[in-house]
Amino acid sequence: MSDQDRMRESDDNSMKGIGNDLKGKVKDAAGGLTGDTSLQAEGKWDQLKGKAQKKIGEMQRDSVRRDDDSI
Repeated sequence: MSDQDRMRESDDNSMKGIGNDLKGKVKDAAGGLTGDTSLQAEGKWDQLKGKAQKKIGEMQRDSVRRDDDSI
């Protein structure tokens, strides 16, 4: 896999993570407003998933940069 492909994959993970985190915040807030604890829990799960995806994207990006620096 080329460095460009690896960077694209890291960007994809980061963007998906941002989307899941945002979606989770909306669900969490909506669940809190309506008293729907199930929706709130789902929102918290989406936020956690999003944060993990963003972290994976950051780690992938750092890995590509380290590989570039070692050349």
